[in-house]
Amino acid sequence: MLNIFARASVSRVTDPIGGWLLRRGLTPNAVTVLGTVGSVAASLWFIPRGQLFAGAVLVTAFVLFDLLDGAMARAGGGGTRFGAVLDATCDRVADGALFAAVAWWAFDAGERGLAAAALVSLVGAQVTSYVKARAEATGLSADGGLAERAERFIIALLGVGLHGLGVPYVLPVALYLLAALVTVTVAQRVLAVSREAKELT
Repeated sequence: MLNIFARASVSRVTDPIGGWLLRRGLTPNAVTVLGTVGSVAASLWFIPRGQLFAGAVLVTAFVLFDLLDGAMARAGGGGTRFGAVLDATCDRVADGALFAAVAWWAFDAGERGLAAAALVSLVGAQVTSYVKARAEATGLSADGGLAERAERFIIALLGVGLHGLGVPYVLPVALYLLAALVTVTVAQRVLAVSREAKELT
């Protein structure tokens, strides 16, 4: 949902940066890979070790690269088909690393409920994206939903970061809320595909 409302405002900030990076010789694909490697490394190094605030800050910084590669592609006259596939693949890797790291930390901390919520969020995030990709492969669409990628990262990273600062209850609220939201989002996308398929028959 945030993607719809925030895209224009964010583009006004990121598009000039994207053009500047292109002029410095970087490519959108290089930025995509760099952001993913950094996000995965920060997730798996800091969060399982209990350094939640540092992990959340660094993952947030690297996730912002996901905004820049799109801005660079637009500045270069549009992205390539390979770039789109690479971007989507790297998004799934970064999503998986974050929620796996949170689950890992929660298991080590004896918080099995939080670990389960993180795993539900991980699976839900992957399935949400898969439904869209599979629908588009068959000529249908499955956009939207309560918890797209932006919402998932905002909720998860706020919960992890604030918990790392000692704020009580925020991480359980974030993870249980996110587990519920991704489940609803999967259902929303499947129902959207079902409705569109019926309209076309």
